Order: sequence, then structure tokens, then C-alpha cells
Amino acid sequence: MSRVVPASVTSANSRHATIDPGRATFENDKCAKCEVKPGISNILAFPPRPLRWLFLDLNSYFASVEQQLDPALRGRPVIVAPVDADTTVAIAASVEAKRYGITTGTPVWEARRKCREVLIVPARHQKYVEFHDAIVAEIWKHIPVTHVCSIDEVACRLLDNENTPEIAVALARRIKAGIRAHVGECLTSSVGIAPNRLLAKLASDLQKPDGLVVFTADQLPHRLYGLKLREISGIGAKMERRLAQDGILDIRQLCERRPRDAGTAWGGTNGDRLWYLLHGVELPEKPTQSRTIGHSHVLSPGKRGLEPTRLTARRLALKAASRLRRKGYRSRLLVLHGKFEDDKSNWRASIKLPHTQDSFVILAALDTLFPRLAAAGRLRAGGFRLRMVGVTLCEIEAVEGEQGSLFAALDPDDPLARETRTLSLSRAMDRINEKFGRHAVSVGPLGGGRIDAVGTKIAFGRIPDLDEFHE
Repeated sequence: MSRVVPASVTSANSRHATIDPGRATFENDKCAKCEVKPGISNILAFPPRPLRWLFLDLNSYFASVEQQLDPALRGRPVIVAPVDADTTVAIAASVEAKRYGITTGTPVWEARRKCREVLIVPARHQKYVEFHDAIVAEIWKHIPVTHVCSIDEVACRLLDNENTPEIAVALARRIKAGIRAHVGECLTSSVGIAPNRLLAKLASDLQKPDGLVVFTADQLPHRLYGLKLREISGIGAKMERRLAQDGILDIRQLCERRPRDAGTAWGGTNGDRLWYLLHGVELPEKPTQSRTIGHSHVLSPGKRGLEPTRLTARRLALKAASRLRRKGYRSRLLVLHGKFEDDKSNWRASIKLPHTQDSFVILAALDTLFPRLAAAGRLRAGGFRLRMVGVTLCEIEAVEGEQGSLFAALDPDDPLARETRTLSLSRAMDRINEKFGRHAVSVGPLGGGRIDAVGTKIAFGRIPDLDEFHE
């Protein structure tokens, strides 16, 4: 079925010109309906704003997967953590644990204090990806998945025959029931339905767990007035302070501004987009492009010295380089960053790269940076004690029209031929690890004792490919 996205609408009132979700000028007397003064640029009429988006958010996803896999965990307070140690933090909490005030980011020691019966479960990220794929496949049985927003969130655009409240709600209930029946009974979800994706996401957050909330055009924006500014995606502490400086303390005050004035308070290009979105207008989405590829790792308390940190950083660099090649990118900048036990701020340093995707070139750059981290750690009162280390490849660009090297036939030790050979070796290692597992082959000796396990982890905004579990 064809999809209808209205570009403009002409009001029956002769004083209202043709309107689009951009600007319109009202040049006659004050209009009671629009509540604007003569000569003021404002939005005077809206295009039709049917229900266009269904947003599904899985409840307590990692913990729910663990409860699905182990029936002994069901109905009990559970947190998922990198390891079962008081020094780490929860990366997910079950619905039962949240009733005790335990949330993502709660230290394990604090979770035990809040609930003596809480169970700590080590994370199994590959299982979360497998369940994610099964859930997306189930949703596809009911409606196409337009965007996979994170490991536990998807957005689906409604067709013209799906966008009445009754039909959209019935569709949401079928999807929720299908996930429970065909993927796992512990996997509940909250669904939001609205005229645009931002509002659908906001609606999905309002009723948890197992909720279903609909925002229709006639309810906007006044139904949002009871919410806090920080509940809107994109408004953090810094933006909240910026809006407050301009006299905007809540959603009502933002929506009652003219769109241009609201945009000025927001700042930046297209700052008035949020005003239109809160009124239910669907705007074209801005294209996004991956700018960095990287990994970080929280070191266990016994592995926070200099050599374990160095070996862990090398492993992270190799994982990032492998992802870089698999996605067809090259990088021009390497960033090494970390966080010491006695400091909440991040330490970081960077070095330029020769536009590469070669593991050996990236490792050589890392070896150049690491002495700076070592020197910073030695200056601390307790000596080198690094809690977290990360490696990020920045300024990445797609590899397009790659051609063979003119120096490939030279002696392998010739500087002109070396990178050609080492890049070929890096790609060969990718193929071996994909076939035989991520520990099949690596670069360099792992002397200095066993390092922390650096497996693939899930950032909520990025779902790793299953191939990454072989890197």
C-alpha cells in the first residue's frame, strides 16, 4: 500500500495561507484560534497528523532474558553485571529489583544493601543478541521493522490502513502477545503509538512494565505538559540549563513559544524541530553516519596494573580494527582513554593514523600512546591503578574504489610493501577467527600473565553483529 506523507495543507479559513511544517506568516488581525499577534511568523495550521509510529521497548531486557533462560530466577530480584563482584555495577535490573530502587548503574554493593535477596547474574551478551534477532523476526510477522533503535527498542511505521487508534492498539497487542508466545513468556514490552517517532518513544516510557500508550493529534501538545523536560529524548542537564536561562522551565512554556523563538532557546541549526515534533508533526529525519568505532573495558580489581592494562588495550584495539575492516572503513585517528580508580574524569590521548584499517599499524600507534598513560598513572598517589580502559578509532571513512598496491611485489621487509602485507595478514586473521573462534589467532605474545577476558559487549545504542563474538 502506498504511504501518504502530507507535504502541505490549505486551511478553509481564507486568512490562513498554505502551510508546511516550516514557516507561515499571518498578516491580518489577531486570530483567536491561533492566538498570535498580527505580523508574527508562526505555525497557523497543521497538516493531518495520523498515527504513524509504533515504538516497542522491551522491559528490563537483559534481566528478562536471564529469567527466561533460568526459571529459578523468575519472580525474583535479579541484576545483570559484568562479573559477580561488589566493585562493579548493574547493567540491567529485573522488574522485581527495580521495586527496591535498583536501576542500571547501581553499584553491586549498593544493590545488596537495598535488597538482601538480590541475585547477581554475569552478563551473556551473545544470548542477548540471539534473543534480539528472534524478537525482531517475530515483529516482522506483524509489521515491517523500520528502525532497530537499540538492543531493546524498535520503531515501526504504520501504513494508512493501520493508523486508526483501534487498529494500531490491536496490532500492538498482537505483537506483544507474539513475543511472549514465540520468544519467551518473560519478555514483556511497553509500546508507544504516536504521529511521530519521538512522541512514540516518549509514550513507550510512560507505562512500564507491559504498557501501551497512544498519543493522538487532538491530545497534543497538552497531554505532554505533566512531563518533565528531561523526559524528552535529547534534553539533558546541559540543555535543560540552557532552556532555563531563556525562561523555559517546562514543556508547556516551550510549546507556547513561537517555533522560531523555541528554536532560538534550543540553539543550533534547525533548533525549532522539537517544537514541531511535540505538536505531532512528522519531519524528515536527519541522516546519520558512523563516526567512530571503539571498545572499552572495566578491569577487574586484580588486573588494574600497568601490564594487564596494556594487554587489554591491545585486545580492544584489535577488536576495533577487525570491526573497521568488516564494515569497510578506514580510520585517521586513534584515541586511547581511561579512568583511574581515584578520579571520576577521563584521561585521554590521541594520535593521527595514515588512513588505515591495518591491525599492525593501529597497534604500533597504540604502543606510541601507551607510555603517556603509564606516565600519568605513575604520578598518582597510589601508583598505576586504572579502572577502565578504552580504544576508539575516529575520523572514519568508507573504503571506496580500493585498488591493488603497486608495492605488493616488493620484498616483504621493504617499508613500501610492509603495510600491504600486514593488511593482508590482518584480513587473513579475520577469516581464521570467524571460522575457528575469536581466540584462534591474535597478534603478539600475551606474556605477563592472563589478561581480563575482553569479549563482545553490548552498548544499548549499538547491537553487535554475531561476527563480533569471534573477534
